[in-house]
Amino acid sequence: MNGAAIAASGLTMRFDGFTAVDKVDLHIEKGELFGLLGPNGAGKSTIIKMLTTMIRPTDGSALVWGHDIGRERDAVRSSIGVVFQDPSVDSQLTGRENLDFHGRMYGMDARMRQKRIEDVLDLVDLTDKADVLLEDYSGGMQRRLEIARGLMHHPDVLFLDEPTLGLDAQTRRYIWEYIQNMNRSEGVTVVITTHYMEEADYLCDRVAIIDRGRIVALDSPKNLKDLIGADIVVLEVGDGHLDDLAGVLSDFDWVISAEASENAVALSVDHGESRIPEIVLTASRAGVKIRSVSMHEPTLEDVFLEFTGKKMRDAETGGGGKLMAVQSRMRARRH
Repeated sequence: MNGAAIAASGLTMRFDGFTAVDKVDLHIEKGELFGLLGPNGAGKSTIIKMLTTMIRPTDGSALVWGHDIGRERDAVRSSIGVVFQDPSVDSQLTGRENLDFHGRMYGMDARMRQKRIEDVLDLVDLTDKADVLLEDYSGGMQRRLEIARGLMHHPDVLFLDEPTLGLDAQTRRYIWEYIQNMNRSEGVTVVITTHYMEEADYLCDRVAIIDRGRIVALDSPKNLKDLIGADIVVLEVGDGHLDDLAGVLSDFDWVISAEASENAVALSVDHGESRIPEIVLTASRAGVKIRSVSMHEPTLEDVFLEFTGKKMRDAETGGGGKLMAVQSRMRARRH
């Protein structure tokens, strides 16, 4: 497929002097699964609202499937489907009735509606729940039905705004599979907003990382992570010998940098997993007792940290806080 599904230039949105989206340029190919990744409040949903004609941009322009979002609003709306953050299905209707109502709103005749309802229900694995009231659906089932509804009228572009927000990890995985299957089988261009790192990494052909209304990085998840480069290996050791160990390990040509901090030594290492045995052996020969070894491969969180100087989310889990702090200092020295 040739041409852009979405082409935006200088897209800007201000609210009472606050700039929510700041001169965003986007080029999304037809058939692409594209992600807008960033923390809550970064401007992701505002970009979606402009591209779907829900709000008019303060400045800039965009074409969605060749239609101008300012001058051809009806044509844009006919070519897109949208799944919002907040549930928008009717809990007092069945799954089939929700889909039928949507089809009627788009002027689909009875035969077309019936055929399409069966197709999209099968796509999201809800055929056996078609005649169950939505109030008896689980959260994951409701999200799947909303995706099915967004596909009812054969949209060229489907916008998914935080499609797995509030769902448990297992259900999120199921939703990812349905999104990938839909993208492949329907050939629909998908634009997804998310603040889940693993979601963008797993799903998207390309990702734009958004911070404070601006795109700070844009590429495939793999290429973005390759920008960070080396793995980080953290050794938690006993008392003393930290600086000595860091110095000895720095002599290896595959160690990019080494830093002692509190009771740990952090190494920036190429192919870290294969180097761990030699690191442990070297520490043993130096008389240093290692309590634990952990390795951190580059993630999209690291890309965000690299470009903005802060973590995507304030909350940290496990030992990630110490590792992230050491890693941040190591990067600062390199720059």
